[in-house]
Amino acid sequence: MGKLQIHQIRNATIIVTYNNKRFLIDPWLMPKDYMAGFDAGVNSYIRQPRVELPISIEKIVDVDAVILTHYHPDHWDEFAEKAINKNIPFFVQSEIDKDIIENLGFKDVRVISETGTDFEGIKLYKTNCQHGKRETVKPLCEQVGMPYDAMGVVFKSDNEKTLYVAGDTIWCEEVKVALDKFSPDVIVTNSCGATVINGERLIMNLDDMKEISAYRKNSTIVASHMDTVSHLTVTREDIKNLKLNNVLVPDDNEILVF
Repeated sequence: MGKLQIHQIRNATIIVTYNNKRFLIDPWLMPKDYMAGFDAGVNSYIRQPRVELPISIEKIVDVDAVILTHYHPDHWDEFAEKAINKNIPFFVQSEIDKDIIENLGFKDVRVISETGTDFEGIKLYKTNCQHGKRETVKPLCEQVGMPYDAMGVVFKSDNEKTLYVAGDTIWCEEVKVALDKFSPDVIVTNSCGATVINGERLIMNLDDMKEISAYRKNSTIVASHMDTVSHLTVTREDIKNLKLNNVLVPDDNEILVF
């Protein structure tokens, strides 16, 4: 049996080792302060990323496959585009994202299916998200020309614990559906409460963390997407202070082994 590992790199960028294969998820590899804060978000005056990468880009991209949960500028950038091998298996949420990534020169781009996509003895399942409340945030995204949809991914294998990387989502019906369907042992949540100027959160905040922690008491929850973007409203310390006994809050460059 392989050992499930989650290596927290920075923000939503993690390396998942699953069934002895290494998956790089949402590679955002630019240097500290490289880009302006998001105009549509709170704290737009703060440049981002707020922190440097903890290890070299060469080490980060030394993986077997890449998963991009959605094409947003805090999940993918030109540094990732340049550094990643163009022949690597590259998984995305939709035909739209497939076209975008293929146009960047990647040769082996695959769409993850809700009914399961096979890769090296692993089944990957797409799960649905609400990247902020659909009725209020989706129109705002369209207004600023940013796609709304994001996906989560479930990893299943005979040899491993079931892992659910929830992606950019709030606590919502779609997340409950995924939890009920797959009963994951380990859940990665994006949890910095990133908030837009109309006051809506785009991903999980403290209340959402309490909800998912209570809903899946027997799962281990890993809080990712922390302490890096301009529009965060929740810090690692805030989550630690909740003292939820099934929630882990890894630092950048920390490796969790399950």
